[in-house]
Amino acid sequence: MVVHQHKRRPRHAGGAVLSAGLALAISALSGCGSGSAADDRPPADPQAVVRGAADALVRTGSARARTAMEMATGGTRVTIRGEGGVDFRSRTGQLLVMLPADVKGKAEHRPITELLAPGALYMKNRGAGVPDDKWVRVDTTALADGNLVTGGATDPLTAAELLRGAQGVTYVGETEVAGTPVRHYRGTTDLARAARSASPGVRGALEAAAKGFARDAVPFDAYLDAEGRLRKVRHRFSYVNRGVIDVSSTTLLYGFGTPVTVVLPPSEDIYAGKIAD
Repeated sequence: MVVHQHKRRPRHAGGAVLSAGLALAISALSGCGSGSAADDRPPADPQAVVRGAADALVRTGSARARTAMEMATGGTRVTIRGEGGVDFRSRTGQLLVMLPADVKGKAEHRPITELLAPGALYMKNRGAGVPDDKWVRVDTTALADGNLVTGGATDPLTAAELLRGAQGVTYVGETEVAGTPVRHYRGTTDLARAARSASPGVRGALEAAAKGFARDAVPFDAYLDAEGRLRKVRHRFSYVNRGVIDVSSTTLLYGFGTPVTVVLPPSEDIYAGKIAD
């Protein structure tokens, strides 16, 4: 199947909303679970299997997550890592995001706590003039990338929902992820198609990404276990902001069924002042 990539005019999001999140990632550039064995027979319809990964996670309920976002621009390459948990039914989650150390090995920023909710990203220890005891709230539907890149970690639920737009999917073969037998699939996901098929809580963010990215097609490698649950997925984005930034975002899911409780901050704890770029 031939995938057509439609060039879009790069959109530069301005204002404090985008600055609140995207600067987290851009600033860095300037300075395992159990499961049954996978059936060794190739799937009859790899595309349908991959597109159903998000539904399989909702049926599972929750999971622990690790994220890694590798960003490269102008010969500089950094990796931002995160760890936490996601409740796929309530569509909420919490991640502790760790920015890389500087060239001397000294930490430049304390870990940032991120709360994930439908249409919103909350960040604490954001820096850039935000008091330590305050949260920053970002409307993900107003971000040019739909928070696929901005927060330094792709929301694990959104990473799965992206696969609803999968096309040109091929079955690569069997392998293991953290000791669990999985099936490896490769293809591209169409952002606009994914947005149309996404769950209501994710749709707005993916619609923003479909308008904001320079290309519709996002290459991926996905690894599913015998129950159709996503164990690992790697997306490769090309994002335009102060130049082209190549981003490889990897999400690892494990510990399925582990309870995840997310308490969103009250309005008085959310910073309403100016945020430095």
